Amino acid sequence: MFIQFLKENRYVSLLLTVLRLYLGWQWLNAGWGKISSGKFDASGFLYGAVKNMSGEHPAVQPWWGNFLKEVAIPYVDLLNVIVPWGEFLVGLGLILGIFTSFSILMALTMNFAYMLSGTTSTNPQMVLLGMFILMAGINAGKIGLDRWFIPILNKLILKKADNEQLSQSA
Repeated sequence: MFIQFLKENRYVSLLLTVLRLYLGWQWLNAGWGKISSGKFDASGFLYGAVKNMSGEHPAVQPWWGNFLKEVAIPYVDLLNVIVPWGEFLVGLGLILGIFTSFSILMALTMNFAYMLSGTTSTNPQMVLLGMFILMAGINAGKIGLDRWFIPILNKLILKKADNEQLSQSA
């Protein structure tokens, strides 16, 4: 019932827009800061996370630390590009309200990656707010570009599916 309320209530879309703009600004600002400085390097963060996977109650679970060691650290140069631009584009998507569900899903993925790596900061708060936006689906982007873009996208997808059905039945 609550999820239906989030998905359908037009007044909730106003609150979701405020949350979306707040989170979008946080992501956009974080990403732009890394991009514009030209000095972003994730290697220190990654090595620090790996270091925190030991002890009786490690801040980083060994399975995640091993992932960082085996996958993330060897490709840190790629992460040094993906992280700032990912943060910036997620922020832009949330602010503009375009691809809102995908944008918030990527935001939550980054928040969880940061938390799994042993940082807290504003990540739990951003996850909580982001979950409301994700659960609301299309209603979170109604006051944004999704209002116009999603119906066009749906028509294109349905048109393609109809064409494929016609060609299969012929």
